[in-house]
Amino acid sequence: MTWKKLEKTTARYHNSTLTLESPTSDTLRAMQCGTMASEFEKQLNNPNTYSPLEFEERFALLVDAEWNHRQKNKLNRFINNVRFSLPKACIEDIEYQQQPKVGATKN
Repeated sequence: MTWKKLEKTTARYHNSTLTLESPTSDTLRAMQCGTMASEFEKQLNNPNTYSPLEFEERFALLVDAEWNHRQKNKLNRFINNVRFSLPKACIEDIEYQQQPKVGATKN
């Protein structure tokens, strides 16, 4: 992909052009990896926290953040589309009551 095409793609998705300060972040956003871009900027802004980490560890943090964000969005989309009869129901609200056994004698 040429720089010109990348600039057009970014403008189309974000109504802006690439900035010289953060071309990597802009490229990630153009690739629809906004969470990864935000995490990358967080790493750049906090060098004391992330500098002791190896490249693979820092990269894993970026990928995990993007993956978790996408999975959360996917789960929320599924929950919204399922149309439960009780949308606010949760497991903690289930009341278990033991049923008496038929034919059982009490001691």
